[in-house]
Amino acid sequence: MDVSVDQVTGTIDLARTRARGQLLEAGLELFGVYGYAQTSEQALCEVAGVPEEVLWEEFGSREGVLMAIHNRVTTKGLRASEQALLSEGMDDCPLAMRFRRLFDAYVYAVTRDLREARVTFVEVLGVSPAVDEHCKRWKDLWADFLTGEAERAAVRGEVEERDHRVVVMVMVGTVHELMAHHSRRARRARPEEVSQELTTLGLEMMGIALPAE
Repeated sequence: MDVSVDQVTGTIDLARTRARGQLLEAGLELFGVYGYAQTSEQALCEVAGVPEEVLWEEFGSREGVLMAIHNRVTTKGLRASEQALLSEGMDDCPLAMRFRRLFDAYVYAVTRDLREARVTFVEVLGVSPAVDEHCKRWKDLWADFLTGEAERAAVRGEVEERDHRVVVMVMVGTVHELMAHHSRRARRARPEEVSQELTTLGLEMMGIALPAE
């Protein structure tokens, strides 16, 4: 029976997709439970059930797997935050409520799996200049996103009209530090506790007191 080029290509693509998924899941388990520094490429491939050549072809190294997991989790957090801000009634909410809903969505998205939280906020720290640059690009993207929200708040008269970029960049860095702190703790903080901390921090850095409950 003749086999078409498309069939062969499809089979190869499916095998590659499956192998990538196995490596990402193995990386999530090993990096998220035992730590990136304690995980060798050999161990990663053994758990994934793929030859080391596949790791090199698909990700270049275990560092590539680490950045791919970070990408996946951080994208999930950003998308959740965007959806929260686009939800019905958000334009009519006071700034404090919008901050809380944004951080609620973000925290739930990135901490639902404790392994993802550890990889995203702890295991990426101090790995290499390449990983540092990767994380910086994500922080810059978050700064753009939150600066836009600050500018919209200024248009509404909720905050002072000024250049909010510097404050937002400091806020993004502090948010990541707080998330790393909670990801390291033996006792898991409830998502709503973390979200409350981030909301208070964000409002204070914007010069707004959190309203009393």
